[in-house]
Amino acid sequence: MKIITWNINSIRIRLHQLNEVINEFEPDIICLQETKCEDNKFPLKDIQGLGFKYVAINGQPSYNGVAILSRKKFDNIVKHDFCYKSDSRHIRAEFAIKSLDRKLIIHNFYVPAGGDEPNPEINPKFEHKLQFLDEMFDYIKDILADNNHHIFVGDMNIAPDVNDVWSHKQLINVVSHTDIERKKILDIINKNNLCDIMRNYAHSEEKVYSWWSYRNRDWRKSNRGRRLDHIWLSNNLVKNYKTHTIFNDARDFERPSDHVPVLVEL
Repeated sequence: MKIITWNINSIRIRLHQLNEVINEFEPDIICLQETKCEDNKFPLKDIQGLGFKYVAINGQPSYNGVAILSRKKFDNIVKHDFCYKSDSRHIRAEFAIKSLDRKLIIHNFYVPAGGDEPNPEINPKFEHKLQFLDEMFDYIKDILADNNHHIFVGDMNIAPDVNDVWSHKQLINVVSHTDIERKKILDIINKNNLCDIMRNYAHSEEKVYSWWSYRNRDWRKSNRGRRLDHIWLSNNLVKNYKTHTIFNDARDFERPSDHVPVLVEL
């Protein structure tokens, strides 16, 4: 099974790019973030024409939005609101997989970016992000108690490791790499015994990125990236891990997303 996570930054603008990604990897399931499309305007027929019969969406006009596209039938869809906001940042799908002794449940997240000022006392967006992470911790802790097989993917908007950014020293006070954000997301991963595959299967000193700012004229030359996109496996699924790929070439698409797709194969 191949699963892709990608902050596509508008599904309607980048349908052609999505088709290129599908042709490159032939995934079974695709989790998208920032679809920026309300549900009744989602290009469902186009997606199904690409071979993904089963589609679950949680969208809103112009902002946020998540979706799960699948060749395999899912049994149940859940949309969870965090921080008492209906802002389309989560969706999950449950699959009955014959080779697994329990259900496979895929959770797709789009964590708030948090604005520019890393101070919750003066920046409501950053306060919202920290509250979201606290609720996310409790949500994951509770859901893991069912002993099913879980995959948590998405744009988490945090680069937790010092080698998940181009310069730890220069970004330590920049939102997405501050100590408080890094601690909260590492608590989610480590205290819930999850496997962060992109970091776990990289060398400790290896730089790992999935996002490059639009402000960089030549993103490859400057290579000032951050790892904001994540794939975490529940402990009982780690033995099924085969490989993963960060599709950097997608950053060279015409009018690209600033994020690139990440694939895990189980």
